[in-house]
Order: sequence, then structure tokens, then C-alpha cells
Amino acid sequence: MNKTEYDYIIEIENVSKTFTGGVEAVRDFSAKIRRQQVVVIMGPSGSGKSTLLRCLNGLETPDNGAIVVDGIPLDDDKHHRLEIRKEVGMVFQSFNLFPHLTVLENVNLAQMRVRKKDKAAATQRSTELLQMVGIADKVNAYPAQLSGGQQQRVAIARALAMAPKVMLFDEPTSALDPEMINEVLDVMKVLARSGMTMVVVTHEMGFAREVSDWVIFMDGGQIVETGTPECIFTNPQEERTQRFLSQIL
Repeated sequence: MNKTEYDYIIEIENVSKTFTGGVEAVRDFSAKIRRQQVVVIMGPSGSGKSTLLRCLNGLETPDNGAIVVDGIPLDDDKHHRLEIRKEVGMVFQSFNLFPHLTVLENVNLAQMRVRKKDKAAATQRSTELLQMVGIADKVNAYPAQLSGGQQQRVAIARALAMAPKVMLFDEPTSALDPEMINEVLDVMKVLARSGMTMVVVTHEMGFAREVSDWVIFMDGGQIVETGTPECIFTNPQEERTQRFLSQIL
């Protein structure tokens, strides 16, 4: 089945978010994301990209609008919010690993506490995922003993261990040294090709062109332009998009 024949797994309708002091981070944002689609959100710093991602998994509460994830409304119902957080994995700019736990313990933890797996089942799944992200030999290492790229790959494995239906990536390579960026992007490419639904905030334009199905360009909290990577990168229609791309390509 072609990707375009799948139903929508995320529906965002007229979402707005304003922070204290009147800073309007997201303004009237609407989009629909299909199952197995890879959507890249790009734009200048402060354009609302990260805030939008945090709204999608309930870390921020929109002031207006509606978000539905896999048929579940993200509203004030605590059960709904818990279910959505179980189904939506998120990888942040900083790795957020527990420094006192080993790599294996970091990946096991949520499986055992939230998914209620026993230690043997969690360890089996963690080992498989750490093998997939290329750091199976680091299971007994602590985060401080790892490079930034390795820590971020652990963070990806930890998110995947919850068997999410959607993965959100908030500039996952921005804190990495240049030589470590590709090792994280390579893992994300494997995920994308496996059929994982992904929403990725990134400045890695090569990744966006190669992997994404749809690109959203934001500025000032709003959608400026959307389209296929081919359209956005080779023939952007909006002057603001053209200016942004001319500065980073």
C-alpha cells in the first residue's frame, strides 16, 4: 500500500500557544499527518517548531485548537494524555539520560514502569534496539562514558522501546559535534524506511530532502509554506521560504 493511502494518525486544527509576556509561539497551526509519513518542520530559531512538538505529546497545553493522535483527543482527560504519551515517543536536543543508570538500565526503565514488562523481556527488547542503533557494545556503560552521538542513539532506543506509533524529533543533532551528526541521522533514516511515522524539527536539509515525504516551513509561529521536498527545495513559492533556504543551503 502506498503511503498516501493510509489514514491520518495526527490531526492538528487551529492550534495556538502564547507564553507569559504575550509571546505567541504558535499561531493558528493546522496540519494532518498520515501513518508512516515523515514530516520535516523547518524554520528560523524562535519560529514555534519546538513548541508545536511539545504540544503534540502533551508537554505543553495549547491555548486554542484541537489535537487528535490516533483517534484520541489530546484534551484535559488525564487518561487520554497518558495514552498519547505512551504512543508518542520524543527525542530532544539534549539527551536526557539518567546519569546514574547504565545504557541498558536507561532503555529498560520505562518499559518496566510504564509498559509493566518484566526485566527479562525489557532487556531482550533493549538489547535488540541497542543493536539496531549500533551501540550494543555499550550496554554497561554510563552516559558520561559515551560521546554525544552515542548518547543520542541511546535516547532514540529508549523512545523506541515503548513501541510508539509516532516519533517526534526536536533538533536531535543540534547539540552534537559535526562528525557525530551522521551517525544519528543514519539511525533516523533506517527508522523512516521501516515505516515509522516521524515528525522531525531539523536544520539538516540533506536529511530533509532525502527522507521526508512532506515539508512544513514555519516562521513567526505560523505555517508559511508546505509541500513535497522537491517543491520546497527546488521551487519554493514564498519569498520568506526562498530567503531562509538561500541562507542555509
